[in-house]
Amino acid sequence: MSPALPPALKTLMPPVQTARVNGIEMAYYEAGPKDGPAIVLCHGFPETAFSWRHQIPALAAAGYHVIAPDQRGYGLTSGPEAVADYDMAHLTGDLVGLLDHLGLEKAVFCGHDWGGFVVWQMPLMHPDRCAGVIGLNTPFLPRYPAEPISLFRQIYGPDMYIVWFQTPEEPDRVLAADVAKTMAFFMRKPAALREAGEKKEGGSSFAFAQALAAYDPATDANQFLSAEEMAVFVALFEHSGFTGGINWYRNFTRNWENGADLPTRIDSIPCLMIMAEKDAVLPPSMADKMGDHISDLEKVLVTDSGHWTQQEQPDAVNGHILDWMRRRFPA
Repeated sequence: MSPALPPALKTLMPPVQTARVNGIEMAYYEAGPKDGPAIVLCHGFPETAFSWRHQIPALAAAGYHVIAPDQRGYGLTSGPEAVADYDMAHLTGDLVGLLDHLGLEKAVFCGHDWGGFVVWQMPLMHPDRCAGVIGLNTPFLPRYPAEPISLFRQIYGPDMYIVWFQTPEEPDRVLAADVAKTMAFFMRKPAALREAGEKKEGGSSFAFAQALAAYDPATDANQFLSAEEMAVFVALFEHSGFTGGINWYRNFTRNWENGADLPTRIDSIPCLMIMAEKDAVLPPSMADKMGDHISDLEKVLVTDSGHWTQQEQPDAVNGHILDWMRRRFPA
């Protein structure tokens, strides 16, 4: 049963559509000429397709066929129960299935945060369906030298959020206990999110469970979303819960194991990396060595932006995407 949707979802987004793809019912939003070059916008955690509300009309007006899905386990898209159903094979397979549903041979894939990790896998796992890649904040990273959760635990400690997310049920319950508080905690300006991730005396870096418990939204002056925009995220996560999104994190090890034989380079596919100056989670320095692995790469920096770049600095993000798309994929 679909939730009662806040007005801003309908006024700021195209009409929601649904497609049966790869074993799930996927909700997506579509705009622009269907004969224009296709670009698929892939959101991160904890977001939905609504996070692209500023980019969809700008790209559509420029002549591009824009598709923004609520990805597996998020928003109005269904979420399977099995954790293994959220691995990279399923997540990239969903995007291929969406192209098939829309009758598209290829698309440019643009991803932010977790969506960025997915789109960087598209040219490795489905090169024949990938025309180009845009990473927003999230760089292309080579395969970890060892099992990643053990590395994270060793470097950051047991309370680091990705390690904590491996715990069954508990993080799902904690985040869902007060969805409005959880979304206000995450969707903050860069200084606030950086402080939540700082390593404290005797504590762990990015120990979001403890930071969320201590967080008081009533005294927070670091919000950047309007009340109407925040209401959309709250309603959608009250509907979906957080388990689907957390299950993406629970596949770090499986993805690492299954990725042993994948290509290690991206050749002959144009790529754009958009970095955010003040992102504490995915700092620009993480993109320093991308040129070692990608033959056709451009990099640009969005200044004065934290983690939620396409929402914090939409005009800058739109400008960089449109400049690159017009040169590499003219409408």
